Amino acid sequence: MTKNYLPTTPKKVAFIGLGNMGFPMAGHLLRAGHDVTVYNRTTSKAEEWVETFGGHMAMTPREAACGCDVVFTCVGNDNDLRSVVLGDDGIFAGMKPGAILFDCTTDSAMVARELAAVAKEKGLRFIDGPVSGGQAGAENGVLTVMCGAELADFEEARDVAMAFAAAVTRIGEVGCGQLAKMCNQICIAGILEALSEAIVFGENAGLDMPLVLDVIGKGAAQSWQMQNRGNTMVKREFDFGFAVDWMRKDLGLCLAEAKKNGSSLPLVEMVDQFYGDVQKMGGQRYDTSSLVLRLPSKK
Repeated sequence: MTKNYLPTTPKKVAFIGLGNMGFPMAGHLLRAGHDVTVYNRTTSKAEEWVETFGGHMAMTPREAACGCDVVFTCVGNDNDLRSVVLGDDGIFAGMKPGAILFDCTTDSAMVARELAAVAKEKGLRFIDGPVSGGQAGAENGVLTVMCGAELADFEEARDVAMAFAAAVTRIGEVGCGQLAKMCNQICIAGILEALSEAIVFGENAGLDMPLVLDVIGKGAAQSWQMQNRGNTMVKREFDFGFAVDWMRKDLGLCLAEAKKNGSSLPLVEMVDQFYGDVQKMGGQRYDTSSLVLRLPSKK
């Protein structure tokens, strides 16, 4: 897919965290015309990014953030985020007054609010903007970004984030982006379990499952997961970026938040345990569609 970049005023931007998602996201920012500096804990990854796209690399988050209008982060979890944002070599130490930290990590609403409060004390601004769309969405620049932010901050940063997105939407105040991402992961968990059960049920009944998926994918059962993962699940192929380990982290966030707001998530509790089974089978780095491996098939 060729990304069509929207006209925007070039900004000085940093991107912290060059994993499967961050690497192409940062590339889209540079291709959109922004002046991009990257940082990654593994220096060789930053060097690879510069060789691939151009731009600049820094040796610390503070150095990367220096003088930037917007700093994007896409790291692993709450503690990873704190480690690159806080401290003498952290992002906040390098940001100029009024700059925006735009966090694309999937983490807790709690850490989003915590860092937003610190940012405000320092005369900085904060947006929690987790993304959905997987590695393919990041590579093609068509991610969905769900944001928690002050309206003025969101409006200022939205056009920059559109470099790697198909949609950037403000859900509400800081923390709401992370809560919306939890809703996203809850839905994905349920869909993938149902799709896994349907595939194995069909196989055990002797059906041609690629044909069945093609047929039901044109009706009310259709979903992104069926369209993009159904046939690879039939083939037992699970190398598509978003790993079981990360999904368990995300579902843990959902369950922790549910305890705080009084929600009941029986399906999430069950599927989280099922992903634990996949981990025990050695599937920690399999993608999330590997739930199908738990179910006995006659295929």
